[in-house]
Amino acid sequence: MQMRCYCVTHHGQPLELVQRETPQPKGTEVLVRVKAAGLCHSDLHIWEGYYDLGGGKKLSLADRGIKLPLTLSHEICGEVVAVGPEAGPEAGDVKAGTMAVVHPWIGCGECTACLRGEENICTKPQSLGVMRDGGFADYVIVPHPRYLVDLGSLDPVQAAPLACAGVTTYSAIKKFGSRIHEDPVVIIGAGGLGMMAIEVLKALGAKGAIVVDVDAAKREAALKEGALAAIDARAPDAVEQVVKATGGGARAVLDLVGATPTVKLALDACTRGGHVVIVGLMGGDITLSLPIIPMRPLRIEGSYVGTLPELRELVALMREGKMQPSPVSSRPLGEINAALEALAQGKVVGRQIMVP
Repeated sequence: MQMRCYCVTHHGQPLELVQRETPQPKGTEVLVRVKAAGLCHSDLHIWEGYYDLGGGKKLSLADRGIKLPLTLSHEICGEVVAVGPEAGPEAGDVKAGTMAVVHPWIGCGECTACLRGEENICTKPQSLGVMRDGGFADYVIVPHPRYLVDLGSLDPVQAAPLACAGVTTYSAIKKFGSRIHEDPVVIIGAGGLGMMAIEVLKALGAKGAIVVDVDAAKREAALKEGALAAIDARAPDAVEQVVKATGGGARAVLDLVGATPTVKLALDACTRGGHVVIVGLMGGDITLSLPIIPMRPLRIEGSYVGTLPELRELVALMREGKMQPSPVSSRPLGEINAALEALAQGKVVGRQIMVP
């Protein structure tokens, strides 16, 4: 039986429809019929073929070990079709018919990071949709049942973003610790991750979110989702507006864009003792006067996706009704290139979910 895959065969060119034989699970593998697959900004970077390091430097995906052709999408929900013969008792309740969200941030299983349970920062990653074929297909192979988190009665289209936008913002927000309950969190970027971050903060009982974005429609959407304020990042007094909205300067800034101007804004808007967590990969570079970091003192931290336990915690929050889905729009999988173009042009509010 054949299945459809939409693959990056050449960087910057439309994804190509490829017909392949539907794989059969071997060893501990699980075959999942894709019900929903999210389109993330990271997919856009992979499609483009590089990351902007600033100063005219680029990190090519080939340097990261990413090879073409590649089926994109790491935000995958689907139905278990078959389980490999060696899955054994670890399969637990994962059996044919189970609806699950897939944890895509898979490691080698042997390095010190993996042994700590931090497969997301493995030095030899095997992430779905990045190193291995992902969800823009009719079926996807998952290497082990433990990477499947039971959805229960959750809608796969609404739950798919939990695998990246959800666990990424959840893991980053947890790094702020107790200060999310003491002061508003400034969120730079009101795209798919930004809207998810607002929902995560609400679910955790946080003080609230102040959103910064260049797009008026996204700022309006953020206010509709419950943001305390929405500030135009391009306003000449954007930093002053953030300082005023936070009552004297931000103690927690979540930069979901990760570009030179957004990181500069984040640092400038911080009060003494401020904590900036950078998640976005838009790229660029900054110059910092080193004495300023201890003198203010500032904490600058990176956060890369999240762990399997964190995804389980997040799904539990939604299953228990403590967290609401972030805004999504569903499109047929055949419209993937139009969806990719819309994302590249910044026309998307929330998350686009492709449905095979």
